[in-house]
Amino acid sequence: MDIRFTQRLSYKQARLTVLVGFVLGTLLSLMQIGIDYASEDASINREILSLLEISHNPASRIAYNIDAELAQELSMGLLRSPAIIGAELIDNNNTVLASVKRPELQSSYRFISDFLFGAQRQFEDRLYLDHLPSESLGILRLDVDTYAFGSRFLRRAEVTLLNGFARSLILTGLLLALFYVMLTKPLVRVIRELSSRDPSSSEQNRLECPSGHQSDEIGVLVSVANQQFENISTEIQQRRTAENRLTEYLAQLENIVSARTAELKAINTRLSQSNEELEVARRTALDMAEARSAFLANMSHEIRTPLNGLLGMIALSLDGPLTAEQQQQLSIAHDSGKVLVELLNDILDLSKFDAGQLELERIPFDLGALVEDTANLLSQNAAPSVELACLIEPQFPTQVIGDPTRVRQIVSNLLSNALKFTRFGRVDVKLSHYDGGVRIEVCDTGIGIPQEAQARILQPFTQAGAGITRQFGGTGLGLALTYNLCEAMQGRLTISSEAGFGSQFCADLPLPCHLPATPVEPLRGNVVAITASSSGLAELLGMLLPGWGLDYVQRSIDDGLLGLKPDVLITDCPECLFNLRPTFDAPILLVTAYGSFMPGEEAAALTPLIQQARPLARHALYQILRRAMQSEATTINEAQIETLAPSRRGRVLLVEDNPVNQLVAKGMLVKLGCEVTVAAHGVEALDQLEQRVFDLVLMDCNMPVMDGYEASRQIRRSGRWSDLPIVALTANAMPEERERCRAAGMNDYLSKPFRREELAAVLDQWVPTTSAL
Repeated sequence: MDIRFTQRLSYKQARLTVLVGFVLGTLLSLMQIGIDYASEDASINREILSLLEISHNPASRIAYNIDAELAQELSMGLLRSPAIIGAELIDNNNTVLASVKRPELQSSYRFISDFLFGAQRQFEDRLYLDHLPSESLGILRLDVDTYAFGSRFLRRAEVTLLNGFARSLILTGLLLALFYVMLTKPLVRVIRELSSRDPSSSEQNRLECPSGHQSDEIGVLVSVANQQFENISTEIQQRRTAENRLTEYLAQLENIVSARTAELKAINTRLSQSNEELEVARRTALDMAEARSAFLANMSHEIRTPLNGLLGMIALSLDGPLTAEQQQQLSIAHDSGKVLVELLNDILDLSKFDAGQLELERIPFDLGALVEDTANLLSQNAAPSVELACLIEPQFPTQVIGDPTRVRQIVSNLLSNALKFTRFGRVDVKLSHYDGGVRIEVCDTGIGIPQEAQARILQPFTQAGAGITRQFGGTGLGLALTYNLCEAMQGRLTISSEAGFGSQFCADLPLPCHLPATPVEPLRGNVVAITASSSGLAELLGMLLPGWGLDYVQRSIDDGLLGLKPDVLITDCPECLFNLRPTFDAPILLVTAYGSFMPGEEAAALTPLIQQARPLARHALYQILRRAMQSEATTINEAQIETLAPSRRGRVLLVEDNPVNQLVAKGMLVKLGCEVTVAAHGVEALDQLEQRVFDLVLMDCNMPVMDGYEASRQIRRSGRWSDLPIVALTANAMPEERERCRAAGMNDYLSKPFRREELAAVLDQWVPTTSAL
């Protein structure tokens, strides 16, 4: 094995040693040169001063005698010194007796000498006689060229540096030879022996240690190598033994694998058959799911169409002249129809969950108004002795982002459930917000739920007990659907209840804030509430009125006004008003249960009187108080509002092929103040649009001649009615129907059967109107 010269240890060690020696030798040489330099610098001054001392007496006598010839000879004699390049003798009258000069010596090393000793030096000697030392006879001035001394110093320094370099070269050669003989040569010998060995051989001869190195590092290296060779021989022998055993095991394993391979082939054959059967089953399941979806869509359409006619006709009949018995019978039929619609909606929604077809919107909406509207619609289901209240914290956001339809479904199911099982006390809907979400709480003082039944009631078609269905009715779908909706929104539904002590349902939904709470214009005045301190009305007023800038006082029925002069009196006790009215003239806001307004004659005696049904909405309360503070309150109630003639809301084109549905929709639209034109199919609707101007089109989807989808597409393609609102009327409640309507160019969607309130909400959104009130 050949190693490059510069990679050998002997060269590296010699190089390091010589480098250290060279540096130290150079430093010592420099120190020696420095000492020589200092000595040479001092010798210049000594030699010149000695020369001046020798020339002092002759020069003094010459100056005394003023002998110019002798002065010239003395000066020429001084120039014989190599260092003297100029001499000048001046008497005491500053007369120059003699002045001689010669040029400086030139050399390529002169600049070094000038740098070290200076180019020239000048010496002066005051001349005097020995017996008259105080009397100056003149000056002897000498110009000295230092190069004569510097050249001598540079030659010595050169010799010193060359000697040091020569010693370093000699030392390098000696060290290289020594290190090669003592270190590199024996190591190279060991390396060659190691390189010539066969590593796979199990029998390895011992390495021989170079003579003279048995006790140093090379000897230790040889001993360790011999030990490793022995270990390697032992390991090779063990591996060969293991390889022989492994060969036997592999032969056995090959036999086992052959047997298992045959078994796997048989299993794969059976799995292939099973996969084919599973594929057939999957396709069958998909076909069944598609068939079920089609069946649900058809069932929804076929059931909702007659239901729409049934409920619409009953609602129109209820507005006509009826006897008390007929009014009661039709009301029961109407309520039963609404229960049937809710049951149909719940079954369809659960089917959507099972099929994975439920899609959630993410749009901004006013959750507070949604909760109040839902509670207002369901207030007719509350027992007369049950107080329904909506308690929304004042700083609740104006708008949140989510699916308003599904959130309304959650609120409606929880509130309907609470009103169904509460016969006395309170039902509260509380709305609060937290970071990134909202909390909807529905609390009641009803029959409560036993602990063991709380998990069971969240299952479809299940109620807390067998007697619940017989006593209160219901299918057990509402809470199961609500629980699934909360899970679909990444929220949760929790229950806190005890049998006989009411229930609390809490829905935490991650609905982020879109618009924060909007501050209202402050009001000024005094408001007194005559109600029980534990009532929902007292809690609602205490939460809202101070934030509106009003001075609020709550009194019990027994306390009365006690000398107070309120600007507005709010109470839920109509009996106490006849005793209180003579004591003050301020407007009265009477909050009563749904359908329990005071008759006109009694209300006239309490003028100014404003009647509102529970639950009391925030916006309605604010507007009533604002008008009351401006002395504009009048005796108004919901019954009177419905009898007021509505203003003409607009011209509506109703496109519907079913005669019953035509009568229902037209009757509702006329009562809502609309001028209605009816078309039986899409072609007739296009003809009507050519002849007249309409504010809204209510478009049925499934019609003969031309359906609603094609009619909507042609209306949009024409470009003449691009801003005309088109609202779909369809009995298909499946989620893809809404997208299909929007794709056809329709603006909104109304599912049959629809209530007058839902139709009025659509009109409010798409047809601006002014109320006669």
